[in-house]
Amino acid sequence: MDDWREEFRNGLVNLVDQAVVSGARQADVFQAAVEEIERLRVADDRDPDPADDATEGAIEEPANDWPAAAT
Repeated sequence: MDDWREEFRNGLVNLVDQAVVSGARQADVFQAAVEEIERLRVADDRDPDPADDATEGAIEEPANDWPAAAT
């Protein structure tokens, strides 16, 4: 049931560990994670499914029905 939570937790632990091993302070990594999660939350509130927007602005291929196209 909560398998995704364990996978998420493990990924987060690995991400924090990588940042700290690379030289970041653990407190700074935690703060950056909190800020990024808040940014994601705000973005989701504005547009819960941005993939839907891709089809709205799709550019269609131009038609080849102008008079000189057949020659």
